[in-house]
Amino acid sequence: MNKRQIRRRQNRRKTLRTIRRCGVVSTATFIRPVKTAVKTVKSSVVEVKPSKQRGKPQSKPAVTQDTGSKRPNRKPKKWTVAQFPVEPEEGKARFHDFRLSPGLMHGIADLNFRYCTPIQQEALPDVIAGKDIIGKASTGTGKSAVFLIGIFARLIREQQKKRKNGTPRALIIAPTRELVIQIAKDARAIAKYLPMRVAEAYGGTDYERQQKNIRDRTVDILVATPGRLLDFSRKRVVNLREAAIMVIDEADRMLDMGFIPDVRSIIHQIPNKDKRQTMMFSATITEEVSRLASQWCVKPVSVETEAERVAVETVTQVVYTLTRDEKYQVLYNIIQSDACDRVIVFTNMKRDAKRLNERLRRDGINCTLLTGDVPQQKRTARLESFRHGRIHVMVATDVAGRGIHIDGISHVVNYTLPYEPEDYVHRIGRTGRAGADGISISFADEESSFYLMDIEEYIGEALPCVPPEEELLKPIVRKK
Repeated sequence: MNKRQIRRRQNRRKTLRTIRRCGVVSTATFIRPVKTAVKTVKSSVVEVKPSKQRGKPQSKPAVTQDTGSKRPNRKPKKWTVAQFPVEPEEGKARFHDFRLSPGLMHGIADLNFRYCTPIQQEALPDVIAGKDIIGKASTGTGKSAVFLIGIFARLIREQQKKRKNGTPRALIIAPTRELVIQIAKDARAIAKYLPMRVAEAYGGTDYERQQKNIRDRTVDILVATPGRLLDFSRKRVVNLREAAIMVIDEADRMLDMGFIPDVRSIIHQIPNKDKRQTMMFSATITEEVSRLASQWCVKPVSVETEAERVAVETVTQVVYTLTRDEKYQVLYNIIQSDACDRVIVFTNMKRDAKRLNERLRRDGINCTLLTGDVPQQKRTARLESFRHGRIHVMVATDVAGRGIHIDGISHVVNYTLPYEPEDYVHRIGRTGRAGADGISISFADEESSFYLMDIEEYIGEALPCVPPEEELLKPIVRKK
């Protein structure tokens, strides 16, 4: 027997040992075929011929088993709009009526968006059509869904070519970090079943992470604050030449916070106004906002809903006339009442919010603080704790007045009435959102009562001013 025959016999033995370890035995090799009445399962072994080249390891034989039956199809059924039935109602528009793609409707169905709010019903057709928009609507009326659904509908319709990393197709500018985070979160929820990516850029934290998420990957929608966006643009992390859709949210607050020069710099980096769609949303359309719209938009469609009325009509408002010394006692008893589930307490000054938060915690109230001095990571963590019900009371300044959408806020308490009437509307808009009922309680003491007249003039109605009930004036029982 020569060496080649010995090698073949060795390889054959190795193959048979491997087959035995796998638990499958070739019937042709070891068992003589016997005719029986029992129906057996056919087995087959795919024999692997040994390699003729020296030094290469032998591959293991592939063992297959034929059971004689087909595998069940385990693919999930494709979602259809028919799985989200919404009956037509007179005077109300459904999202079904806009012929949106199934993937987009699937995300809308998960969010249970059944009927459009007034701003959605009026603005969404023009947004989807690609027209420039000037929308007057406050937070809590569903305006974020207007431009997000419209943007996704347009991006789906337009053919997407291969793009470089860091070149968004749509850009959304907002004045605060909280609003940017909220818009990005809403966008991801709506686009859950779409092959599109949302990124955000805001100051205060996560610089490297945000930079990497934009620079190293393709981006369809970028939500950003002006300062961080310009920083990334100067470092060439982001390129805005393909951002053919531009949204400026809270345009009135952009003016108040001095962001307009930064926004102008951003506008110069995106396509010209005749080659892009520009949408501006604001709670109030001032002369400055109108002037900016004339510079940045082309024949804009003006969409106005009674934004302030929408926010006010869904909220039961009451003003307690009391002394400065009675305010904390009344607040404590309101929080301890059975009707109070989740509450935001607003103050004008950061130091007042800090003192009030510390006092409530000393008296056993599970609360947290949200002001401009709180670092961004802590802000986000505290908001999430409040959102998920781990904390029931939040003491905040007007940093929480806009852009924070948390379901289930039963009460808003104005511990001090705001200096500006617009802030009053934004504060009470944290409750009574999207048509739900809410309660707003304001304290009018020796100082705050002077702001009532301007607020009543702004909202167009008189506020009921009553003394607090006796049960709200009962003494505080401090826990030992």
